[in-house]
Amino acid sequence: MIRMSPRAVLRAGAAAIALMAAATTAPRAQELNVAVGSQITSMDPHYHNLTPNSAVAGMIFNTLVATDARSRLLPGLAESWRAVDESTWEFKLRPNVRFHNGNSFTAEDVAFTLERVPNVPNSPSSFAQFVRAIKSVEIVDPLTIRFRTEGPYPLLPNDLIGVMMLDRESSQNVTTEDFNTGRAAIGTGPFRFVSYRSGDRVVLEQNDDYWGEKPHWQRVQYRMLTGDAPRTSALLAGDVDLIDQVPTSDLARLRQDQRFSVQETVGLRLIYLALDQTREDGTPFVTGPNGEKLDRNPLHDPRVRRALSFAIDRQAISARVMEDATVPTGQIMAAGTFGYVAGIPAPPADANTAKRLLAEAGYPNGFRITLHGPNDRYMNDARIIQAVGQMWTRIGVRTQVEAQPFTTFIARAGRGETSAHLMGLAATSGEASTMLRALLGTVNRDTGTGASNRGRYSNAAFDAKLTEALRTLDDGARERLLQDATRLAMEDQGLIPLHIQKNAWAMRRGLTIDARADEYTRAQDIRPLP
Repeated sequence: MIRMSPRAVLRAGAAAIALMAAATTAPRAQELNVAVGSQITSMDPHYHNLTPNSAVAGMIFNTLVATDARSRLLPGLAESWRAVDESTWEFKLRPNVRFHNGNSFTAEDVAFTLERVPNVPNSPSSFAQFVRAIKSVEIVDPLTIRFRTEGPYPLLPNDLIGVMMLDRESSQNVTTEDFNTGRAAIGTGPFRFVSYRSGDRVVLEQNDDYWGEKPHWQRVQYRMLTGDAPRTSALLAGDVDLIDQVPTSDLARLRQDQRFSVQETVGLRLIYLALDQTREDGTPFVTGPNGEKLDRNPLHDPRVRRALSFAIDRQAISARVMEDATVPTGQIMAAGTFGYVAGIPAPPADANTAKRLLAEAGYPNGFRITLHGPNDRYMNDARIIQAVGQMWTRIGVRTQVEAQPFTTFIARAGRGETSAHLMGLAATSGEASTMLRALLGTVNRDTGTGASNRGRYSNAAFDAKLTEALRTLDDGARERLLQDATRLAMEDQGLIPLHIQKNAWAMRRGLTIDARADEYTRAQDIRPLP
């Protein structure tokens, strides 16, 4: 029998522990397991302008212009860009970039992509707004392309943040379903498509020929766990390495648990209420106080919209429902961003003013309304609409709440089958023009405005200010115009802002993530600590 000295026993034990640790950590360094709190509705990068879709697309595809974690512009597939004259932008493309199928990336692929974007059938939220300003395309050489606009258009680089580039040769006549099956999911990004199961997961593998910095992971399991409890449980059990949309009820506990770390940042996502303003002679989910049919739509009156806003206690929602994971707001942008208006604070709750405005509008006894929203898309979304419904009921607007899975809800909202609903949108460009154009611009397919304006708000004075801003090259002058447009829309209560979300990720100890203001959860932004 061989006897070991105590010191030798310690050395052997340490070596065994090290070997066990290496055995446990080596595979995990190769595979990353992520659980996200939102559904991915499609792998087609041009089908549905939705943050979780764009986050996944950004692992497989690339855009001409990229952004850093604070949404500042960076070179992407374009190395540089410049305004040649007031109506011409020139982009120089990155050389030696290849698609996953081996094809070279050239200006022909850019021209093809831009032509496809506005023509994707049945898109519930089109990317067309990002290419509408381009009136013609000139291919100068394989790595140089020019875009012509009608007069000055300073935001073209910002717009192109949202447009993923496709391979012209393999993407001719492809359908959205071809992307979902993977046949057409061919990009230039750091990961290749392996599989997609709707409502379950996306599986990716590293692209060994990626032109940029190689990601740390050979394989990525990107799971959709929209339930708060299952998502946190998966992290606690070690089934996943990282979760996003950390449930507010779990934040404090996870911050204190030494096995995990939490990273947070104030985001760009506005949570707001959209109100039906397209129908003048009644709206489907509003009746009189006794359930009688109304011959006019109360939501068409700005006094009613302001009353509904004054009824909401945003501070209470932030503190009690969101557990301080949001910043209450009375406008569309967060403080410090381009276009934020310092003079528009979050309105205080004022039930008396709300009742007075309702009476002035001809509804002294209020009315009945149904407030719709998702129950699996935004942090505490169903709880938010419940809270708003109670607050509206207190001023005489008796509110029924209907929360549904996002895929069901968004289809109804897109068809105009709601009178009031909760939604969110992120200013991924980092400036107010994106939000104003998408949420409050009059719906116009030719100009691309109003792509997410499901309440169909329309204000000619606002549109004029926005149009002028979108043609102003000087940044200072453009920001003042965007602020003027914001004031007009908020005075008119074109929508009801509630709060700006804070973004939070929780992960096992030993990992870190670039906490992005745009909320993107992407495998290339997650890495082991040194």
